[in-house]
Amino acid sequence: MIPKLETKRLKLREILKEDAESIYACFSNDNVTRYYGQEKIEKMEQAEAFVDFFANSYREKKGMRWGIELKGKSGIIGTVGFNALSHKHKRAEIGYEIHPGHWRKGYTFEAVSKVIQYGFEELDLTRIGAVVFMVNEASNKLLTKAGFQKEGILREYMQQNGEAYDTYVYSILKGKR
Repeated sequence: MIPKLETKRLKLREILKEDAESIYACFSNDNVTRYYGQEKIEKMEQAEAFVDFFANSYREKKGMRWGIELKGKSGIIGTVGFNALSHKHKRAEIGYEIHPGHWRKGYTFEAVSKVIQYGFEELDLTRIGAVVFMVNEASNKLLTKAGFQKEGILREYMQQNGEAYDTYVYSILKGKR
């Protein structure tokens, strides 16, 4: 079972089958997926498959994804976690999304900060990376605020709705925070 984490306002917890509706609410929203590198989901079965994907990724030690839940309220408002987790190379990529009804309240930054701390202190990672669409101003600002450094540009690296987008590559290093 994925470890539970807490911040001042949030609980980061395992994503469960009953969270499929919340996953659907996020990933069926054009505003959430427009810079995500995948098309929005159309059916509840796709949301249920996300829940399974996150669980399998953790079981296979390839990633960790937490549901973001407001303290005192049930149901998740988004997810945060590690993709491309490599214990051998002590690195991972961070990913996150939050429902637009909760944007601009600092929740994503709070969750990302806690997951970075967990990655360095508990997983003994030395590097956490991120790949972000250049046009995603909010995510670029969030990563910079969290201490990530821009390393470069990957030209036409991700596709969204049939269009190629350039992305920035970021990283934060354990010894350089």
